[in-house]
Amino acid sequence: MEKKIHHGRNVKRFREMLGIKQEGLALELGDDWNQRKISLLEQKEEIEADLLKQVADVLKVPVEAIENFDEEAAINIIANTVNNHDNATGNSVFMYYPSFNPVEKVMELFERLLASEREKTQLLKDILDKMK
Repeated sequence: MEKKIHHGRNVKRFREMLGIKQEGLALELGDDWNQRKISLLEQKEEIEADLLKQVADVLKVPVEAIENFDEEAAINIIANTVNNHDNATGNSVFMYYPSFNPVEKVMELFERLLASEREKTQLLKDILDKMK
């Protein structure tokens, strides 16, 4: 049995990933649109091609992304490509090994913050001295 892609759910996923509210999408689609109409659109299993193109243009995603995105397939791909040290496969492309020492970076930032605070303190002392 072939699994049907739910266009409306995919519109909602992309809209949320892009941080766009239903009201914002409605505003971009034109005067005929409102939040309620977007909500109904997101419930439709299949969206007409011309409307889907219009929504995709507003979201700045390819129409094919909305038509073909399958969350279950994406999860399977991610699950099958994540490298775990318990069962290392030699595929270290997906592992993150920082090329710097995080503690050194934190100390560097702390020292810069401390220097900035000292400068502010000195400026305030100078202003107080001038006021006396």
